[in-house]
Amino acid sequence: MTSLPAGFLKAPIAHRAYHDITAGRVENSVSAIQAAIEAGYGVEIDLQLSKDGQAMVFHDYDLGRLTGEKGPIRGRTAAELAQITLTGGHDTIRTFSEVLELIDGRTPLLVELKDQDGAMGANVGILERATAEALAGYAGDVAVMSFNPNSMLQMQIHAPDVPRGLTTSAYTREDWQLLPARTRDRLREIPDYDTVGACFISHEAADLPRPRVTQLKQRGAHVLCWTIRSAQAEAEARKIAENVTFEGYPAAIPA
Repeated sequence: MTSLPAGFLKAPIAHRAYHDITAGRVENSVSAIQAAIEAGYGVEIDLQLSKDGQAMVFHDYDLGRLTGEKGPIRGRTAAELAQITLTGGHDTIRTFSEVLELIDGRTPLLVELKDQDGAMGANVGILERATAEALAGYAGDVAVMSFNPNSMLQMQIHAPDVPRGLTTSAYTREDWQLLPARTRDRLREIPDYDTVGACFISHEAADLPRPRVTQLKQRGAHVLCWTIRSAQAEAEARKIAENVTFEGYPAAIPA
């Protein structure tokens, strides 16, 4: 198991980077990433897969919410995606390699690989290989995570020295309607922590009092959380979590 670098437990981590649509900084954009670095925050980003097998910095499976285009991001090549402007700003969709070059070790980078199986199953590997290839030789503090434990099993194979974690949740039926109840019930108790060689979890903030979270923390697991949207919520989360992933307010940086 590779340890989580200490930087991930210091400055708050900007969720999808330090985005603010009123300032033209769209989530997961270069502008939002640069703003997070300048403000002294860590950065969290999401990865999806392009048609030609490249890791792209983008949250959604479909282009519709964040761009003027429609259809799955996986239906376009990286070159085609680079021509698509993010709605509300001037940035375009960038590759993970380009973002790594931009950050260049200046702040801790937390990377969530979005589930490519569709049901948290084992039909993954292409995005993970692309992620590992982009990370080869990167010298900054970086850690990867996913809701799908199979994704982290693949990262254990392709980038064993990169710290791994699980993005975890209460897995309510309302929030996870597309997942079978059996899958929700299994993942809710975080059974794969040891199997994937994780050193941290990033857990749903409202569910932090879950006994399994306490158990993992007592065993030495680092506990981060998502997504905090106020100073008051942050203070409550920090009773359990060691750091927060935040958006929508200027989180204070501890002295």
